[in-house]
Amino acid sequence: RSDASISACEKCGQWEKALHLLSGMAGRKVESNTITLNAAISSCEKAGEWEQALQLLTAMARSNVECDTITFSAAISACVKAEGWKNALHLLTSMAQRKVDCNSVTCNAVISACEKSG
Repeated sequence: RSDASISACEKCGQWEKALHLLSGMAGRKVESNTITLNAAISSCEKAGEWEQALQLLTAMARSNVECDTITFSAAISACVKAEGWKNALHLLTSMAQRKVDCNSVTCNAVISACEKSG
């Protein structure tokens, strides 16, 4: 299963492999889902690849794949590592607009992003 493979890449810090697997899915006409894309975003977040994480989030929206709290939390956490407080706040606003629940992980990540901005 693609979900398990991408999740394994996330846990091993292999973000590039995760994106390669995701790309291979598209090439085989296998649709990605929220779980698969969340794992790929988390993989990018853990590697400090915030731009890739945000690109995946944007691709999810374009593909009408549901973004959930985990999706946004991972993307916001990626912004924290890049000291991207503006992106973190923008994502928090997007969550509200899409009516995605915010949890303590998400809120703490946004606070952390703002703290790092000085």
